[in-house]
Amino acid sequence: MTLRFIAAASIVFFTFGTLFPTEVLQAQTSHSQEDVQNQTSGEAHQTSGHDQESGEEEFVANKFIMEHIKDSHEWHILTKKDGTHVSVYLPVILYSRHSGFHVFSSKKLAHGHTHRGFRMGQGQAEGKNLEGKIVEVDQNGELVEEGLPLDFSITKNVFMMMLSVVILLWVFLSLAKSYKRTGISEPRGLQGFLEPVVVFVEEDIAIPNIGEEKYQRYMPYLLTIFFFILLNNLMGLIPFFPFGANVTGNIAVTMTLAVFTFLITTFSGNKGYWRHIFNTPGVPVWLAPIMIPVEIIGMFTKPFALMIRLFANITAGHIIVLSLISMIFIFKSIFMSVPSLVMVIFMLCIELLVAFLQAYIFTLLSALFIGLAMPEHHHE
Repeated sequence: MTLRFIAAASIVFFTFGTLFPTEVLQAQTSHSQEDVQNQTSGEAHQTSGHDQESGEEEFVANKFIMEHIKDSHEWHILTKKDGTHVSVYLPVILYSRHSGFHVFSSKKLAHGHTHRGFRMGQGQAEGKNLEGKIVEVDQNGELVEEGLPLDFSITKNVFMMMLSVVILLWVFLSLAKSYKRTGISEPRGLQGFLEPVVVFVEEDIAIPNIGEEKYQRYMPYLLTIFFFILLNNLMGLIPFFPFGANVTGNIAVTMTLAVFTFLITTFSGNKGYWRHIFNTPGVPVWLAPIMIPVEIIGMFTKPFALMIRLFANITAGHIIVLSLISMIFIFKSIFMSVPSLVMVIFMLCIELLVAFLQAYIFTLLSALFIGLAMPEHHHE
């Protein structure tokens, strides 16, 4: 699954980052399963997040929450009174060493079904967590020894990333055409909303941290990560299809973003930056064996902090909101719905602020790390 996210996010950034209009600059695993399993120990019938015993449904909050924040091969819409699910099934793209490429709908794997030798994994096998992963099995239903197939499927998070890229490209390329046609003029409509944001990223993030002489070459990347994170944060708060996916709350996505910042920082480092790492000024020679490893570790802890900060803040917000909603079903009381919904609305307002704040912080720290890799050499 991590491979799929890294590939998708890499395509996103290599495409959108290079096409970002210079005219603008200058002016969950998975909820997809929802599978029903027949247990050999009794006649208990399980659906995702529900246990049915003696005709009554038992609400399990932790399953409900985890299924909604994890990635999925299907987009669950609703569950009917008869227990059937209404879902949007996404395409499954697999590569097996035995049978090559396979493309089919995730509906073929729903409810524990096996299709073309593939099914949704459960539990653990040989120390690997198979929950939410597609596994390959033989005719006897045993796992194939070679391991998991390569999974390039279009999951909820991948679909949401693609949707956000299409939206951002459409918005900014249309703005670029508008600038070419009308030139520098009074901004109107969407242009009037986005231009101050672009100017804010330029004047309050890029220039102070990178420098007025060098910031322009990094503006496409900084604007890309700012609007990409912001848009996905906002779309993740919309609780209906095709929105609601927890993209920036997926650690594989935030890791990919942090790796891009790390690579740009590393390849932008000048002599002063590398001299500070391997020969820190003012430090005695006998301390070098200690300071050099510390400085090298510091190179990796910075992007690691970026990755964890964005992932933890977005995931925590989703968990709190879903926990407040779960209280209605836990207490099974209509009187609990009013305070619960009031708290949910309050938390969504906080999440709206966090959506902007986390996009700002990630962009700010990325610009700061890039600027620190290019220290100015002062002559005494």
